[in-house]
Amino acid sequence: MSANAPATPIYLDYAATTPVDNRVVAVMLRYLGQDELFANPASRSHMLGWQAEQAVEQARRQVADVIGADPREIVWTSGATEADNLALTGYMRANQARGRHLITSTIEHKAVVDTAKALEHEGYSVTWLTPQRDGRITPAQLGDAMRDDTVLVSLMAVNNELGTINDIAALAEVARAHGAAFHTDAAQAIGRIELDVERLGVDLLSLSAHKVYGPKGIGALYVKRHPDVRIEALIHGGGHERGMRSGTLPTHQIAGMGEAFALAAAEGTADQQRITALRDRLWQGLSGLGGIHANSDPSVSIPNILNLGFDGVDGEALLMALRDVAVSTGSACNSASVDPSYVLTGVGTPRSRALSSLRLSFGRFTTEAEIDHAVAVLRHALQGLRR
Repeated sequence: MSANAPATPIYLDYAATTPVDNRVVAVMLRYLGQDELFANPASRSHMLGWQAEQAVEQARRQVADVIGADPREIVWTSGATEADNLALTGYMRANQARGRHLITSTIEHKAVVDTAKALEHEGYSVTWLTPQRDGRITPAQLGDAMRDDTVLVSLMAVNNELGTINDIAALAEVARAHGAAFHTDAAQAIGRIELDVERLGVDLLSLSAHKVYGPKGIGALYVKRHPDVRIEALIHGGGHERGMRSGTLPTHQIAGMGEAFALAAAEGTADQQRITALRDRLWQGLSGLGGIHANSDPSVSIPNILNLGFDGVDGEALLMALRDVAVSTGSACNSASVDPSYVLTGVGTPRSRALSSLRLSFGRFTTEAEIDHAVAVLRHALQGLRR
């Protein structure tokens, strides 16, 4: 590490996880210690249980308000991965009498991709849509894939490696016109794009706390209150969450998620304006080097994620050279693989460029000084490796 390097690496991997905002930590601490409101929110025989339940319901409303939902439509889960599993498997199993066909895309998060593959092993039929070069699925593509036995479509709101934004309202309209339900993984979307479930016309929507400055281990699934939207529980035991997801609720994590979402609603616009400036600052700092390619179109992506391909270097070698900067070569859920990112190759990126690509992602606590240092480290590493 150089003499001018920061004491700890600069963190530019916010798409993998975000630090918990100190304001969120303060709320969570109210529900942990023996002198705090630690009781089981399902214990309705005493005041302490009622107070814990009140915290859970307040957080449920905070999360619901961010997406324009009724609090009764929010089902707590352990994270977006479980929410995706519950949405796909739970819905397909509950509605198999109507049809056994699911539509998704090849570049969804692994929580959707692997769940869809598991459903194929159960005998369900899955159509895998190939996205456009910019990472988006068009309504026309979806319309061509619809069948009489299609019961569910699952397409993400914001891609976790490219930052690309799908037109969920238009896609959900296609599904609805064919009598199918629509699910979207919105883990990367909260605080970055406007989400209103009524305007979007979605039936199921997955959420995560740790992508928006909340704690890990807690998420939620929006389940539209409608007779046609039924899901079969995957976890049994106690009938919590209206029978859709059993298990003792972690009050402190839920309260933290509620506060994180409330802060995202209040500060998201300002955050995005500042992060856009930071992204542009980094891009401008690297632009003079040449041989650098954006792997997605910034005009249809959130500013928090910048996926870049670097000519003449290996991505893993570049990653090792960036000891002062924490970035990634793709999704944290796929980081153990030596293969190129399936998302990059899935949008037509040549294998060689996919192997020389890095994902840089920014957040609420990223500073201009950190961006400037990251640019200097990247420039030095690239020049050295290319020599």
